[in-house]
Amino acid sequence: MKKEGNGEKIAIIGASTDRAKYGNRALRGFDMAGYDVLPVNPNYDEIEGIKTYPDLESLPDKPDIISVYTPPKVTLKLVSQIAEVGAKEIYFNPGSADDEVKEKARESGLDVLYGCSSAPGRSSRKRPTNRANSP
Repeated sequence: MKKEGNGEKIAIIGASTDRAKYGNRALRGFDMAGYDVLPVNPNYDEIEGIKTYPDLESLPDKPDIISVYTPPKVTLKLVSQIAEVGAKEIYFNPGSADDEVKEKARESGLDVLYGCSSAPGRSSRKRPTNRANSP
């Protein structure tokens, strides 16, 4: 049986060791769905048995998808790094972006999807309509 992720690489920024947090739930969900998960959190070497990276620059491969679970103050500092990576899909999950983050994302030329990126049920690839560069 073919898995949904089919080896796509996803960076989970704000991955967490706390199984109740969405940064951990998403990591586990994408992993179980067949994605190559690249957790990003400078506070851990490993989360759920997966090597964790301190920042995007440390990733061994360019991710196809970036999913952000950090608070807006942290996300704001990461927008430039996210833009440099050039991932084909970028999600700012609920609570990760405020107006200042959205403005910086637009200025950086990012085409961000605002909504939940959790893997279960993602096979339809429906894209949230609240895009950073929409009028």
